[in-house]
Amino acid sequence: MSDLRKVVIDGSEIEVDGAMTLIQACEEAGIEIPRFCYHERLTIAGNCRMCLVEVVGGPPKPAASCAMQVKDLRPGPEGQPPVVKTNSPMVKKAREGVMEFLLINHPLDCPICDQGGECDLQDQAMAYGVDFSRYREPKRATEDLDLGPLVETHMTRCISCTRCVRFTTEVAGIHQMGQTGRGEDAEITSYLGQTLDSNLQGNIIDLCPVGALVSKPYAFTARPWELTKTESVDVMDALGSNIRVDTKGREVMRFLPRNHDGVNEEWISDKTRFVWDGLRRQRLDKPYIRENGKLRPASWPEALTAAANAMAGKSVAGLIGDLVPVEAGYALKQLLEGQGGVVECRTDGAKLPAGNRYGYVGNASIEEIDEATHFMLVGTDPSIEAPVLNARIRKAWLKGARIGVVGPAVDLTYEYHHYGKGRDGLHAWDSETVEDVLDKPKILIVGQGALTGEDGAAVLGKVHAFAERSNSKVLVLHTAASRVGAMDIDATCDGGIESALQAEVIYNLGADEIDVPAGPFVIYQGSHGDRGAHRADIILPGAAYTEEPGLFVNTEGRPQLALRAGFAPGQAKENWAILRALSAEMGAQLPFDSIAQLRQALVKDVPHLGQIDAVPENERQPLERGALGSGDFHSAVADFYLTNPIARASELMAELSANAKARRQEALAAE
Repeated sequence: MSDLRKVVIDGSEIEVDGAMTLIQACEEAGIEIPRFCYHERLTIAGNCRMCLVEVVGGPPKPAASCAMQVKDLRPGPEGQPPVVKTNSPMVKKAREGVMEFLLINHPLDCPICDQGGECDLQDQAMAYGVDFSRYREPKRATEDLDLGPLVETHMTRCISCTRCVRFTTEVAGIHQMGQTGRGEDAEITSYLGQTLDSNLQGNIIDLCPVGALVSKPYAFTARPWELTKTESVDVMDALGSNIRVDTKGREVMRFLPRNHDGVNEEWISDKTRFVWDGLRRQRLDKPYIRENGKLRPASWPEALTAAANAMAGKSVAGLIGDLVPVEAGYALKQLLEGQGGVVECRTDGAKLPAGNRYGYVGNASIEEIDEATHFMLVGTDPSIEAPVLNARIRKAWLKGARIGVVGPAVDLTYEYHHYGKGRDGLHAWDSETVEDVLDKPKILIVGQGALTGEDGAAVLGKVHAFAERSNSKVLVLHTAASRVGAMDIDATCDGGIESALQAEVIYNLGADEIDVPAGPFVIYQGSHGDRGAHRADIILPGAAYTEEPGLFVNTEGRPQLALRAGFAPGQAKENWAILRALSAEMGAQLPFDSIAQLRQALVKDVPHLGQIDAVPENERQPLERGALGSGDFHSAVADFYLTNPIARASELMAELSANAKARRQEALAAE
């Protein structure tokens, strides 16, 4: 039960939960309180003092609104609600004093600071500061830190708000940053000069309210007012993090997170944030046809005619890759099945049950992780498969949740009980009694590492059977952004990927994580010159995920819309448009001429895809209960930084991958 209290803020009486802090109560009343150290997703530090307010009848000095709760306020002499003022002379004077102190040692770098134009200190100095300083002594300077290739530091600008320290220790789960010294000598530093070892470290760039921590790859390339901002969805993993794409002309300059409490809160992984340089390299910008063993450039009419002739009268199978929007997958399915062909999206061999949404998605939402008290992770390493989801599990662990793992013993940034590396661990876990946790909210997270073996269907069946017995919820953690959407349109064939690869002609729509065997004629449609293009006989250049509008369904089954932020390079075209043009060339024209018409047909076939940003409920359905095999589970992701063609085209991802590999190697002692 919430403890509601009345409080008068700047003359307006409101009723709020007594556990709220004053800064939150002021936000409820529509009053903005300046702050530097306070952040709603981090613990309260109360050390910048910018959020001071006056509590009438309280102490004769202003109070820090981030560290005082509404229930701590005393009522008036006759029981009236407590009164808080946020714009009194006392508050104004206090804020000016705090701002003057903050700027004592702050350098005058605004013209060359990367944070210029989106800097909290700049904005609040304008709003709450004074136009003079009484400080005449020399400014203090500190040495910059080397935190690695992602975060550039200018520690002289640091105002010691400790947001970066709190984020790395609480959310990212690493203990490499802290504050040393006292008074004039206090400084934020990394212990023993360590670089940061986390897949979430880039978030401290967004958290820093001054220009002390800025993006090293983006530094000095653009100013915020030059950028066009587009809301989109991330496809580097299957979580579907909400992002903002900032473009300058035709170039993508950076990715930033957007707040979405149901998916990624306001964090994104480092791969999501820094992969943008991969959108510029290794791009396919014109069609190619292989002649005498070599690829040569071709025109669009020539390439489409060659593709249509190659498929005429042959058995055809379509492969749907990891980054393909639902619309393009749907267009491919309509085209090939109309010609008697098949399509398959389970290119990694995962034994996901076709037509059973409860089987391939589960019935747990990401938001429910916050309230769960017991977790079981089967065949998954969420720290590299979905780092932001892993941070959410860590948040539940900090609140007391218990976690069990069946699979490789890896560092997940939280403690867990390890049942075993594979099927033996599944038996050990399953044989435990479940009565003691029957009434507790539990989530079983099963990864692709458990589903790609021969007995993948049996593993999934066993997890679901335990879920029914213990009244748990299941979340199938995917690694491919396009997989759930492709399963929703039933882009599957009997016999799975092995059967699809037997076709005479393979239409490869961006599937770069699979080696197509010698024999079939391969038509490759994609954005980068990666593994799929190397094996291709005809290449049709498509758009990347920032260059076309598209639907993506995330790992919990939530359809989300990615908007176009720019245009594909050279002669490359949107993926659905290529398939529409090819269908006309084949004499089997698809019944849509625009993305809007295509979406209408798609939603008519699969109605829940029209419910953007809603998580449809999946009813429990029976799954096959085959016999379990033997052996260990392996993580579905071998290298976090190199999981798709865009990441493999990025120089920065290659550097990060090499650094991670070097870090894993044991240090040798000097002889």
